[in-house]
Amino acid sequence: MRVDGMDCASCVAKIEVALARMPDVSDVRVNFTAETLELTLAPGSTTKVPAIEKTIKSLGFGVSNTRQLDQASDVIVDAAPAPVMRNQRWWQTRKGKHVIVLGLLMGSAYAIAQFFPAYAIWIFAGAVITGVIPFARQAFALAMSGSPFSIETLMSVAAVGALAIGEAEEAAAVVFLFAVGQLLESVAAGRARAGIKALASLVPKTAVLVDPNGGQRSVSAASLRVNDLVLVRPGDRVPADGQIVQGTSSLDEAPVTGESVPRSKANGDSVFAGSINVDGVLHVRVEKTAADNTISRIIQLVEQAQGSKAPTARFIENFSRYYTPAVMLIAALIIVVPPLMLDGDWAGWLYRGLALLLIACPCALVLSTPAAIASGLAVGTRRGLLIKGGSALETIGKVRAIAFDKTGTLTEGKPRVTEVLPFGKRDENEVLALAASVESGSNHPLAKAIIGRAEAAGIAIPAAKEASATPGKAVHATVGGRRLAVSSPSHAAQTVTVGTSEREAVERLEDRGNTVAVLFDEDTKELLGLVALRDEPRRDAREGVAQLKAMGVRSVMLTGDNRRTAQAIATGLGIEWNAELLPQDKLDLVNEMKQKCKVAMVGDGINDAPALATADVGIAMGGGTDVAIETADAALLKSRVTDLAHLVALSRATMANIHQNVVFALALKALFLVTSVLGITGLWVAVLADTGATAIVTLNALRLLFFKGAKSADDGRDKALPSHPLVAVESH
Repeated sequence: MRVDGMDCASCVAKIEVALARMPDVSDVRVNFTAETLELTLAPGSTTKVPAIEKTIKSLGFGVSNTRQLDQASDVIVDAAPAPVMRNQRWWQTRKGKHVIVLGLLMGSAYAIAQFFPAYAIWIFAGAVITGVIPFARQAFALAMSGSPFSIETLMSVAAVGALAIGEAEEAAAVVFLFAVGQLLESVAAGRARAGIKALASLVPKTAVLVDPNGGQRSVSAASLRVNDLVLVRPGDRVPADGQIVQGTSSLDEAPVTGESVPRSKANGDSVFAGSINVDGVLHVRVEKTAADNTISRIIQLVEQAQGSKAPTARFIENFSRYYTPAVMLIAALIIVVPPLMLDGDWAGWLYRGLALLLIACPCALVLSTPAAIASGLAVGTRRGLLIKGGSALETIGKVRAIAFDKTGTLTEGKPRVTEVLPFGKRDENEVLALAASVESGSNHPLAKAIIGRAEAAGIAIPAAKEASATPGKAVHATVGGRRLAVSSPSHAAQTVTVGTSEREAVERLEDRGNTVAVLFDEDTKELLGLVALRDEPRRDAREGVAQLKAMGVRSVMLTGDNRRTAQAIATGLGIEWNAELLPQDKLDLVNEMKQKCKVAMVGDGINDAPALATADVGIAMGGGTDVAIETADAALLKSRVTDLAHLVALSRATMANIHQNVVFALALKALFLVTSVLGITGLWVAVLADTGATAIVTLNALRLLFFKGAKSADDGRDKALPSHPLVAVESH
């Protein structure tokens, strides 16, 4: 179901408590930010959907877009409730109209008081009754559903009590200020949800579908299916996730990844729904439906994240359950004990007790954590940092060590040919052509790099026959009547004679951080040449490691590559390292690190799944792939190492914001509790203090939306450092 009218996190508890008391209802989950409710009804339940809707509406909330499972047919069906108006201005909402009516009554009362003072009290009383009835009705419904100590109860008791002792003007001020406070909370909640709504609007509503005969027609983007072919013209938004099958263009992916510089795309490249086509005409093959595209998954992730509660939020919610009844008991004692034991001034002490009730309202305290968490998650999403909930966001800031996978994390994961060294009378082109021919039947990244280099240089690649492979050792093929092989240096040394000069050449290339592929003739046992390949580091890898170090976070590289290559990379990036590791070894090292401090693991979400799951926080690099998002607690869509420092800084800023909110809320309440008991401040100040605290806590949380990220380790400016030469890929 979709639930409307939730203004703060305490609304979630009200609904959950009420529904949990209903027969045959279980697994109640309310998401405040997404405004959704999920629950499970037992088969043959005596509780029906209309009863659930009635309960929710009795608490003062609206219900819309209800969907349920027809147990007879196992089909999701619409219950078609009356739709609730969306995107209303504040004065068009029920709460806005309530505030306007109360304001007019208050203004009328003050105006009449100038000329007919004796009648003003009746208008103030009318304002109190008019204003308090909706809150009293809601308080009664909450009490009957299991939440007797709600803010509505506190306010209703205080307002009626003030009216009873003749303080009609103050009672009216109490009701009016409380209504204004709830309206402000509603507006703030709407602003917090605006980011997710903006994401949903990025995907175009229509697409140009190309039929098998080349015809074009406009269709709904939601109707696109996998393998449909769509036309994307310059200036258009890409309507679906897919792959380019024709055309070349630059695409602005800022709506999805946050990266402001357009990226060049050509045949075979993937594109995201919502990306903007800058200059070329593209034909794109649809790979994902609207419900499964990248933006939809981001929205789902953010909604799920904001629905999950951080440990601090859970603690404060539990604290408030005991805090509110305790305050009501103290207020009752203040009303009864002093008059009995001291001066018998029942009206005066009743007034002070009612003021204490209002000041003790836990709204600002309860809101302090979820408001900051929601803002932190929102700004993270805008920067391409997807975080799976408040718990993960809170833990990331406590991390003191980060373990990195190498390939695809600290490096680009795309090896490139850096040098070709021919032996004998052959030239570089001949060696490259023969190596590419042998590798033409392989899907290995090194094979693709060799073939790509030959094609880019315009070198003709001879046809290969009888291709085969010796796993982990070599690739074989017959080229021009000769049986050739491309292998690792160690396998070549076991098969053919490697002279001193050739061995020194291999070592020299490996010392520079290359992986070396050896081309040789298996029949004549002759070495034909060497092809050196290197996986370039990410441009910001060294800066990212330096930023983390400046923040007191230790970085360790874990790799299955050989020790020489690992050391070359580690030296260039200034990072600790462990090499020649199996997946179990990485897991053991992460467990060992966890014994000393909180640990994060950064990987691609596939090969490093065990370590990602074991670490306190698993972080996936690489474009937000399905596996990365499902495996890890967070994903870095921009695939930048410096974003890790931003992630840690965002978590720490969020937790600092929470601590500020909690301290402020408690300090303000403590101050006015004392002044109220001493009779210095009255009811309207009490309500103003509570409303003011709630507003300030919300505004402080919204400050996080202007979060700038971690500073550069050098001078506060983000720098893209040049690639270090001593970087290699894992062994062929």
